[in-house]
Amino acid sequence: MRYRRPRRTRAAVLIVACLAAGTTACGRTDSTATPHVDGNRVVIPMGGASAEVDTATLAVTADADGQQVELSDAAADLGTAGPVRIEGETARWTYPERALTVSVSAEDGRLRVTVHSDRDGTLAWPRTGGDATATALEIPRGEGLSLPVRDPFWNGSDAGLVDSPLTLTSGLSMPFWGYRLGGRGVSYVVPTDIGTSLTVRSEDGSLRADADHEFDARAATRDYTVTFALTDDSPVASARDYRDWLIHHGEFRTLQDKIARNPEIERLLGAFHAYVWDDGRTPEAIARMRELGLSRMWLGYDADDHPMSAQAIAAAKAAGYLAGPYDSWANAQDPETADNPSSRWPGDTWPDGCVQTADGTPESGFGGRGCYLSSEALQRNPSLYQVRYRQMTANGANTYFLDVDAAGDFFDDYNPGHPMNQAKDRDNRLDRMRWLAQDRRQVLGSESAGAWAAPVLAFDHGSQTVVSDRLWQLERDRQVWGGYAPARAPQTYFKPVDLPDYLVKAMFDPAYRVPLYETVLHDSLVNVDRWELSYYKLPQQQSMRALTAVLDNTPLNFVLDAATLAAHGDEIARLQQYFAPLHQAAGTRAMTDFRWLTDDRLVQRTVFGDDTLTVTANFGTEDYDGLPGGCVDARLAGDNAPRRLCMTP
Repeated sequence: MRYRRPRRTRAAVLIVACLAAGTTACGRTDSTATPHVDGNRVVIPMGGASAEVDTATLAVTADADGQQVELSDAAADLGTAGPVRIEGETARWTYPERALTVSVSAEDGRLRVTVHSDRDGTLAWPRTGGDATATALEIPRGEGLSLPVRDPFWNGSDAGLVDSPLTLTSGLSMPFWGYRLGGRGVSYVVPTDIGTSLTVRSEDGSLRADADHEFDARAATRDYTVTFALTDDSPVASARDYRDWLIHHGEFRTLQDKIARNPEIERLLGAFHAYVWDDGRTPEAIARMRELGLSRMWLGYDADDHPMSAQAIAAAKAAGYLAGPYDSWANAQDPETADNPSSRWPGDTWPDGCVQTADGTPESGFGGRGCYLSSEALQRNPSLYQVRYRQMTANGANTYFLDVDAAGDFFDDYNPGHPMNQAKDRDNRLDRMRWLAQDRRQVLGSESAGAWAAPVLAFDHGSQTVVSDRLWQLERDRQVWGGYAPARAPQTYFKPVDLPDYLVKAMFDPAYRVPLYETVLHDSLVNVDRWELSYYKLPQQQSMRALTAVLDNTPLNFVLDAATLAAHGDEIARLQQYFAPLHQAAGTRAMTDFRWLTDDRLVQRTVFGDDTLTVTANFGTEDYDGLPGGCVDARLAGDNAPRRLCMTP
């Protein structure tokens, strides 16, 4: 069952928000959505305002309470526009020189613009952030960022953001972005995410965000849709708008519904996550976790030659834990020289199953290892991954982590034996994840899940992480980051690293991070940090990450062996015992509010459900209303006093 709610217009949403704020500044409700033409402009009612699209340039503005707001600057080189036709509630016109047809209408209080191309090509549009009142850009880079548009750090090169195109399927965790414009905001949603990227640029010291779409017949991307919505000025307003879009289009599924269909998923509530190594995979390690008081855990292990034994899995289940393999169906290598079992496939899968580029060469695998394995090749012979699954779960594993599949890195495969475009690649991945979750009834997780994958997943590892492209550069430095030896405790996971200042600021500064992902998907799946960024990997960020886990109601992620349990087990247990009742109560509830309580943004508050849980975190050093710096207060409905957790610097 999909999550649905009674349909209400954007105007109604805005009026409720305005009444709650004690103002009627959001404007009036229009009685009709029929567009009309005013010179070279098409005027569309848009919630409590009206939008105007310049047919000569595709520039978009909105008139709200008599105030003009720029939603998009002009597109370049469109040529002369044809005449406008009004067909019911849709206005259409063409750009014959570019073979483009534009359709404009209102949808649920949003402006909806669809551009169709009769030939392959590109369109750089919309071009956003140019309004003089723009104060901040919100983008779902991992969990989410709110960036003051004139912040020198984000306008510079150290942040690793400007001039780096972000695909909407993988560079961003969800296909939307937003701006705050003085006392209001604007949200942009791109349902046609494949073939679209967003590039943040610095122009005159201010952050602009420009979308680019590639029209391609083979890729089935000849239609390009963008919706525009006026919102309030909350830093998570654009996320609320996207959540609303998902619900109204039947693309949202609740975690509660998933638990009803598979009760084992309930074991995720209150659980910390950990990848276990060597002596951390034994029944004795499970017994030690229970002795420490770890009430719930998700335990994963590499698909190597030493999986958890049936006895260890049984011990984990008896403890109330989830335990299972980290697998990948995305890599193939020569079976004679493959560096891990998950890259070995039977028969002629290597090399015949490799993704083939347009020039006929195999698509090199991650890190130059073998090739990326075509999802279409596996889809045409599903017994390959079905046999793999049975082998990997013969020990009784009650959870499964499928690397890569949900991360949004899709391929065009030109191999004549299994051709596919990126849309087919996504469909294939959804089909096999659905098979794992629904047919096999596994507690399924994957990497850095986009919203498109959320309906089939119970959890993900990675979308909690606000990534920077400069992180990947650091991880390739084995001297600093560590390599994959020793096998029993690879340094890439266990060696503590002090991040350079620019990465700390780009990834972990609470003044910039905002829970866009949790606002959209908290009550759909459990979201966790990346596995290589475990809690003890980054010692200087432990306090901030512990507070964030409580604030966002998201579990911490660890790598564990017997030595780590001996050194840190008591602290892990203290944190998990604090977190568990909060997550068990609110893990299936929506994040209904986020706000900054201080001008420096370092004191923050979240609310889940109808006041099921209220959390106040102080990331600063000064007391706030009795809450010391480095502490968090959490209050469940019915609590007489808040539950406090303080982290030592």
